[in-house]
Amino acid sequence: MPRLHVVTDDEILARGDFLRLASEVITAGGAEIAFHVRGPRSDGRVVFDVASHLVAVADEVGARLLINDRVDIAMATGAHGVHLGRRCLGVRQARELLGADAMIGSSCHSSAEVGGAVAEGADFVFVGTLFRTPSHPDTEAVGVELVSRSAGEANGQPVIGIGGVGPEQVEEIIDAGGHGVAVVRSVWANEDPAGAVGRLLDALRFAPTGGVLP
Repeated sequence: MPRLHVVTDDEILARGDFLRLASEVITAGGAEIAFHVRGPRSDGRVVFDVASHLVAVADEVGARLLINDRVDIAMATGAHGVHLGRRCLGVRQARELLGADAMIGSSCHSSAEVGGAVAEGADFVFVGTLFRTPSHPDTEAVGVELVSRSAGEANGQPVIGIGGVGPEQVEEIIDAGGHGVAVVRSVWANEDPAGAVGRLLDALRFAPTGGVLP
């Protein structure tokens, strides 16, 4: 399971240089990252076209390409799995459609939700929002205590911290029991997104309780 998850949003998908930058990010991370194509308000054709292009890039370097919320697009493009939010199909239903080999994640906001998602067969969970972030100014940051509580409910499945995460927060999340981190702005708001991926991977490699990535 990759320890770094790089996530997009509608604005990011709409950038004129998105495919070039996304390809560089995936190539920089290789097998150490999962790349999430997320565009909740984007046209389905846009998400399909982006995913169709990037799945080939991911396959070439051993990365995982996941489609957020759109099981149909994941199936149509041969993506490696999906990540599901509250308003999507449940994990169990997605598993029935995608099969045993698909990578399925679930966004959770409490340890109880983590337990439910894992019981349904989620391969990993996102928990947050951990730290205050400009992309969700009205969302209260819950802190890394949620990571600790979630790890206790996850039955050994990876817990990924999200929300206001940069290299400086990695050690705290791993120390709390997290497997890894998910990021948006700390990659895409950077002038060099691929370089930002390298710095995040370095932080994960050398987080004291995280050990070195295999």
